[in-house]
Amino acid sequence: MKGDVPSRKKDFFEIKTTFRDYLSQYSRCIDLPVQYEDLARFESSVPLFDANGNDTLWETLYYRPSDMAHLYSALTQIYAFLKTDGDTEVLNHLSVARIDYCTFGNTKPFRIRIINKLNDNYDHFYIKKADSSRVYGLELEHLLSPNKMIYLVDGATLIEEHIAGIPGDDFILKNLDDIEFNQIRIAKEFIKFNERCFVRLLGDMRAYNYVVDITPDIEGSQFRIRAIDFDQQSYEGRKSFYLPQYFKENNPIIFLGFQHMGPETVKQYQLEERSLIAARVRAARTRLRKLFDIMIRDSISYEKKITQLKGELAYHHKTKSFDKCDTMGKIVLTNIELVLQKEFKQSIIDLN
Repeated sequence: MKGDVPSRKKDFFEIKTTFRDYLSQYSRCIDLPVQYEDLARFESSVPLFDANGNDTLWETLYYRPSDMAHLYSALTQIYAFLKTDGDTEVLNHLSVARIDYCTFGNTKPFRIRIINKLNDNYDHFYIKKADSSRVYGLELEHLLSPNKMIYLVDGATLIEEHIAGIPGDDFILKNLDDIEFNQIRIAKEFIKFNERCFVRLLGDMRAYNYVVDITPDIEGSQFRIRAIDFDQQSYEGRKSFYLPQYFKENNPIIFLGFQHMGPETVKQYQLEERSLIAARVRAARTRLRKLFDIMIRDSISYEKKITQLKGELAYHHKTKSFDKCDTMGKIVLTNIELVLQKEFKQSIIDLN
């Protein structure tokens, strides 16, 4: 849908001191041995193709031999920070197998492939430019979704763990032709994912911006849709941008829902997810209060987009609660409270 394409490439917003202090309090800040700009000094690159010979839009990078020893050592240390809280004993078994770079995307990430020399098992992590709105998105995902996020920040550099799963576009292409029981579960999970995105205003969840984690279960499988791109946390002005159901790339899953569910069932799953979000809010009330106390004063979008979004959400909720919202943080907080109050008749996050 043309109306749900970002208006232009998203701008970066610097992480301000108050937000950085919050991140430090919750062990998100660390002194890294290498920065994003260090990885940008590569000497050459070659396109990376998948097993079927298709261009992945990633490039494998090559560095000067004089730079590689320090760079690779630093990258294994960062992996240890992510996975073992900095325990250096694991470093003897780890090495960097490959560094890839993606020019497609807002953050132009580097993907580091780490290999365990004892068993040839491998893992990945990402080094990106630190964008304030993206970090807010990661933190809200950590607090309000069923997924715990591991990430670190140092200056203008952001480190993120790899989120395992089948890319959404591949999943839609190859995994929807399943038994009816699994199709119902897939449609149910998409409804819940759609609800999570809208409640906390995470945008641009087209199929290539999320993955699907499949867990075998009795007589079928369980499915968990996980966002992997948080650049569009409360940045755009269109309400529909925060509802994955409106992206045409997700239509095959939407059609599964039409096929197997009626309005009452959809409403039931929406209510279930709102109930879970409310429970998470109550469990992390103090931390969320601190986060929103900073976010409502921060600048992570532009006045035109703020005005459009609060107007569309006011119409959606049939309320004037958004009238005094002059930042995206205030809109997110108001939206969370309104959606949950509709069902639970209580104040979920009180900043006073």
